[in-house]
Amino acid sequence: MNRNTSLEKDPYFTPFEKPITGYNLPERFTFPFNYIPHPLCIVAAEQLQQHLMHQTEWKHNFGLTDEETEGVVAGKMFGVLLVQSEENEIGYLAAFSGKLAGVNQHSMFVPPVYDLLAENSFLSKGMAVLSEMTSEIKSLDGSTVKADRLKAEDLKLVRKNYSIALQKKIFEHYHFLNQAGEEKSLNELFKHINNGTPPSGAGECAAPKLLQYAFLHRMKPLALAEFWWGLSPKSETWKHGHYYPCCHEKCEPILAHMLKGMTIDEAHV
Repeated sequence: MNRNTSLEKDPYFTPFEKPITGYNLPERFTFPFNYIPHPLCIVAAEQLQQHLMHQTEWKHNFGLTDEETEGVVAGKMFGVLLVQSEENEIGYLAAFSGKLAGVNQHSMFVPPVYDLLAENSFLSKGMAVLSEMTSEIKSLDGSTVKADRLKAEDLKLVRKNYSIALQKKIFEHYHFLNQAGEEKSLNELFKHINNGTPPSGAGECAAPKLLQYAFLHRMKPLALAEFWWGLSPKSETWKHGHYYPCCHEKCEPILAHMLKGMTIDEAHV
């Protein structure tokens, strides 16, 4: 796996805009499932939020302005990872969960662990095959010929098995590091959980993306915080600007591996 050995400035390492000499660095890494954000993570998050409010590179309907009240409103979870670079500079990395503005890569935000949207990827080809099967099934289902309807039932089973195999292949392409350089795939991490099947979207949350990039590029993770930005159809759960823990369903097995060997803070009571 490629690792950054260049002396050039890392494009995803963001320095603090204001002096941070008055802050103490965390002694332990954040317990990701129950925490109070470290003060420097709050500074980083607020700096990132200013970027979200003023950037013009992309448009996403967060539902926060008069122009964003129409159409599909989609708040988004963002994460900041306080890090120390190889040159001992303190800054942060930023990430978003899933896709943002329809894509999974933007400047300032670390890339995905695996790029599912890459052109001509096995996934795009696999989805094209599934689409062809679906079209043929619809055509056969509408037939008055019994043989055609029986063929449609057989093809539905083929499509189901193909879809399961494609999903498994996707999970096999997600590999996660820890500070010791140990690497495990999603299939390995969920081998004894959830009947061995990772949940949809596993590996696309902000925290795994951030830690993966830090380990790949020899940055020391110091603290983590995630916040929700925008309105949400689940407004009773996600509140604009509030901080939230990592999810257990998708992230717990992944982070158990990625944080192995690190000194972790106690859960906040």
